[in-house]
Amino acid sequence: MRLLSWNIQWGRNAQGVVDLARTVDEARKLADFDVLALQEVTRGFHALPGGPSDDQFAELAAALPGFTVLEAIGADLPPCDAGPERRQFGNALATRLPVEMVIRHSLPWPANASAPSMQRVALEAVLRAPGGPLRVIVTHLEFYSLAQRLAQVEELRRLQREAADHARHPAPAENASGPFAPTGRPVSAILCGDFNSEFGSPAYQRFIEPIDEGPGFVDAWTFLHPGRTPPPTAGVYDKAQWSSGAIACDFVFVTADLCDRLVRCEIDGASQASDHQPIVLELS
Repeated sequence: MRLLSWNIQWGRNAQGVVDLARTVDEARKLADFDVLALQEVTRGFHALPGGPSDDQFAELAAALPGFTVLEAIGADLPPCDAGPERRQFGNALATRLPVEMVIRHSLPWPANASAPSMQRVALEAVLRAPGGPLRVIVTHLEFYSLAQRLAQVEELRRLQREAADHARHPAPAENASGPFAPTGRPVSAILCGDFNSEFGSPAYQRFIEPIDEGPGFVDAWTFLHPGRTPPPTAGVYDKAQWSSGAIACDFVFVTADLCDRLVRCEIDGASQASDHQPIVLELS
């Protein structure tokens, strides 16, 4: 099973040109992915730099035949300048694996008057993967506010404890056709995305702390490259937006029970199709 995680900045490359089809082509060159986990996908935000299309979620579906494309909207705002569409900004998950349960989690957004911010989400899909069912979660944490990022990390940890509890105490479906489906969720999970937190930062360290109620999360890159510091994942080529320098803030985490199935986790340092670098994960 191969997964590619990438903050694509709505298909805008390091030179400021938006072309979502180019971004998908670049991802395909990097891996024959079963799961594509994307951050910063838009609908109705024409005013963003580079002018993205009306509906990038639909654009992704058209570019990926045979894939199920799921979306989770964080910021959902009224039309701008009397336009017809709401402005939406969030995450997308595209997969050719069978999809079971899908859950969209709103992450905490504690008030912080000193910094701009937006509502953030985590998109969770239970997939029938080759090695057994697992949860794939794609998220994008707050950029400006450390307090908000830490609150969001705590919620992601709580969600892992909740999933472990569902795995231990599953409830059956009410009936075969109603909305009260079986509640069991696999404890095994991949959680990926843009943490907006540097490697080794308080938010990063808190996220990988052990979880008593079930397997906690391990940084897949550092597990496969012990003793090394990950290369930067943001600001490598786009020096205008990252004038203070490149940082490593994008990660792919796996629950500890998946570590023995890790084959590869690589950060591509060559692509200039975004201000962030893509990460490829492979499980046996």
